[in-house]
Amino acid sequence: MADNTSIGQLVASTVISAGVVSAVIGLIFKGFVTRVETEVKSKRTWKEVSVAELLGPLYMQFDRTKRAFGRWHDQNLFLEAKVVRVGNETIRDLLLTKGHLIPPELLEDAGKLIEHYDVWIEKFETKRSSERPDLETKFIFTGVDGFPFPHESEEKFRRTFNEYWKELYEKG
Repeated sequence: MADNTSIGQLVASTVISAGVVSAVIGLIFKGFVTRVETEVKSKRTWKEVSVAELLGPLYMQFDRTKRAFGRWHDQNLFLEAKVVRVGNETIRDLLLTKGHLIPPELLEDAGKLIEHYDVWIEKFETKRSSERPDLETKFIFTGVDGFPFPHESEEKFRRTFNEYWKELYEKG
């Protein structure tokens, strides 16, 4: 009878130990799954905010200024002062104020764009800041001054916008 009691205690002890081990493994696994779910949701939320507050507005301003250059025929101070200038300032300001939404792989490109726009805005202010700007002054380009527009950087931002948008909103 003592042997049956010992076997019963051993079985009970083993069952309890197995239950405790299973519970601990379950908690660890649940914690891991919860952490992964939270991380995935966090990354998605960050991408959604990046698309809505930075990449989308940048895309539209890039497009707007590019179209303005496409409409350029003669001296057109309105295009320069209202479309290009406002677009350039908006892009630069978005990059500066929404830096936390710039994907890390685009930080160097953001710096190149900011540098270009800083130089362009400085030249614009120098040449056009008077109430009666010199209408003979040619359109303001900074490329000839060693600060060409970083087309590759713009394209990387456009591609990232398209990539994130498709990932977030296309059914698939």
